[in-house]
Amino acid sequence: MSELGRLRRDEAEVTSWDEECDVLVAGGGCAGACAAIEGARAGAEVLVLERAGGVGGTSAMSGGLLYLGGGTPIQEVCGFEDSAEEMFKYMMAACGPEPDARLIQPYCEESVEHFHWLVEQGVPFKPEFFDGAHEPFTSDEGLTYSGSEHVFPFNEIARPAPRGHITQQVSNKGSRLMQHLLASVESAGVRIHVQSRCEALVVASDGRVVGVVVATLDGRRHVRARRGVVLTAGGFIYNREMVERHAPALQQCKVKVGTENDDGLGIRLGVAAGGEAIRMETGDISLVLFPPNQLRRGLLVNGRGQRFVNEDAYMGRLGEFTVLREEGNAYLICDNEIFVRPDMFPIELAAVAQSVAELEADLGLVAPCLQDTVAAYNRYAEQGADPLFGKGANYVSPLTAPPFAAIDLRTKNSLYSAFTLGGLRIDAGGSVLAPSGEPVPGLFAAGRTTSGIAKQGYSSGMSLGDGSFFGRRAGRNAARSL
Repeated sequence: MSELGRLRRDEAEVTSWDEECDVLVAGGGCAGACAAIEGARAGAEVLVLERAGGVGGTSAMSGGLLYLGGGTPIQEVCGFEDSAEEMFKYMMAACGPEPDARLIQPYCEESVEHFHWLVEQGVPFKPEFFDGAHEPFTSDEGLTYSGSEHVFPFNEIARPAPRGHITQQVSNKGSRLMQHLLASVESAGVRIHVQSRCEALVVASDGRVVGVVVATLDGRRHVRARRGVVLTAGGFIYNREMVERHAPALQQCKVKVGTENDDGLGIRLGVAAGGEAIRMETGDISLVLFPPNQLRRGLLVNGRGQRFVNEDAYMGRLGEFTVLREEGNAYLICDNEIFVRPDMFPIELAAVAQSVAELEADLGLVAPCLQDTVAAYNRYAEQGADPLFGKGANYVSPLTAPPFAAIDLRTKNSLYSAFTLGGLRIDAGGSVLAPSGEPVPGLFAAGRTTSGIAKQGYSSGMSLGDGSFFGRRAGRNAARSL
């Protein structure tokens, strides 16, 4: 029997049900918790199945950052003006190629409402702005730029505004987020079974998903879902075969963001039941280098000694460009004035020399490419400008103080992190769609099991934001599905 055959059972094969519920949620991370809360509040009897020994998943290990905007109270208190329209313009420019407006539009329009919903669950956000690189690793500010909103070219497409909303905690921010969401799950009367792995979806003769086959420590059980099943089982970064087949570029990254249960099971279950998996080649790839921000004054060059992106862009954009466009070959060129070792992450120096020409030779680059790159940059940097890539003036200064160094940012010698973004195709209500574009009856999904708002062009917080937002919609709509 093929894998798809093993992951699907005909209802006629089920002689009896061991347990029943209205809505069954497969996965106990952020998306699953939000689906369970809203499903229960819509009047459904909800059961969450989690294959691990406890709930929380990758979300509990995360930075607790959610991508929200449109004019949230935190943005207003911190003095930033935002709107759903400006947020939409940025996301449509960043989350491509071919961003899905059907998902992004409601996400932007209802972002402020979603913020208030999270606060109602007890999730705390400190009304202070963090102006460092990416996110506060050692402090508890509640708002930051978590993407490239304020840098070229996006600052010319949409009015910049920080949209990274961070759970208030100095460390273990994702754990605190999940503590509050799971408390709401419990107060909503949702049942949770751990160490319960969904082996197959049970499908009726008319194509409707009506339950699951579950592997537990006590054996196999059949659980009926009277209204719907919601798949929130994570991505597939820990499934080597799936990564090799669909997203081989991600294999260059040494750090996998997720848990061993991010093996694509939810995606494969959805496909077996008739759903379509899309954008399976996409993933978030982060070049983990900053802070400190002063390193952004350096020049990021490829294996030919040429610049290829503005260095003040979000670390995910830098990582994607390096891996997907430059085959994982990059160096950060610094002079003695700006060089400093990163605060949080180890680096290796590929070469140090008294001149750019010597540095180029030590790196084995074809002369005079690197020399020409630095000379052209310095010519304009003396005027505080970067006409080639539009780096912000606050990070533009000539590189003239020897010695010169090349930080080794090749994937084989650096810490790049990655997780998958491809998954089941859904509509704005969280229904899993078949290749025909029609919903698979009784089947819903959210989070990294789906291809959501980010196809590529990720900004930090889009996973928790996407998962929580569409998890809520999937839970509500599953509860109403008859």
